Amino acid sequence: MSAYAKPVEILIDELGRLPGIGPKSAQRIAFHLLKVDRVDAQRLADAITVMKDTVSFCDRCFNIAEGANCEICIDPKRDDSVICVVEEPKDIAAIEKTGAFRGRYHVLQGAINMLEGIGPEQLKIKELALRIAAEDISEVILCTNPNIEGETTAAFIATKILAPFQINVTRLASGLPVGGDLEYADELTLGRALEGRQAVR
Repeated sequence: MSAYAKPVEILIDELGRLPGIGPKSAQRIAFHLLKVDRVDAQRLADAITVMKDTVSFCDRCFNIAEGANCEICIDPKRDDSVICVVEEPKDIAAIEKTGAFRGRYHVLQGAINMLEGIGPEQLKIKELALRIAAEDISEVILCTNPNIEGETTAAFIATKILAPFQINVTRLASGLPVGGDLEYADELTLGRALEGRQAVR
């Protein structure tokens, strides 16, 4: 017999499926939602529903978008000749804060991690190759995270995907902590890493 009412159990189970939320955290969040006013709980439920109904991924770069294309892809002031390749949309937010990059982006939607069953086929790598073939690109900046998965992904893209193209391929300069994530890097460090990017080949 369960210690909680069935609806509470279901909510705890669903919250526990979210990344970074363990059983204890899921339980705390569920009981917090049980205590708050119905208006506050409904506001959270509405925000989730509206997001799912109105937000998807950009057809071109796979960033978050409220239409077919994201705000960066439709901005005519961006430099079309440079693509910055990142793992997740949150990485774009980190880079944009620096003000050091005015080109376009391509979001892979993850990184190669064979232990978790994520190979190149599960990422937007093929779409990157198609973009480079179709667009007038002079440089690709591999801006994946400086950890094992990010380095593996960058090496695969540089050697297996970008090798046939006559373009500059660069990687962020040193200064980013090894094993860290872009979203946690401070703006100054990330900006300098962009400015001091180094050729991969």
